[in-house]
Amino acid sequence: MNEVSHALRRSRRNRVLAGVCGGLGEFFGISAFWFRLAFLLAFLPGGVPGILLYVLAWVIIPGG
Repeated sequence: MNEVSHALRRSRRNRVLAGVCGGLGEFFGISAFWFRLAFLLAFLPGGVPGILLYVLAWVIIPGG
């Protein structure tokens, strides 16, 4: 079997701001659109939850 281990990293190719959503999309094998939508929905009720989650992920997830 040829298994490739994918580490969670921010994307260098699929990025809009910092590559967080692109990296999550690549790691989980789904479109980054869904992560962008989730962060946008978290941003809507006052802004703080979405921004806080995104900045936290930006700091925690290493760059690719």
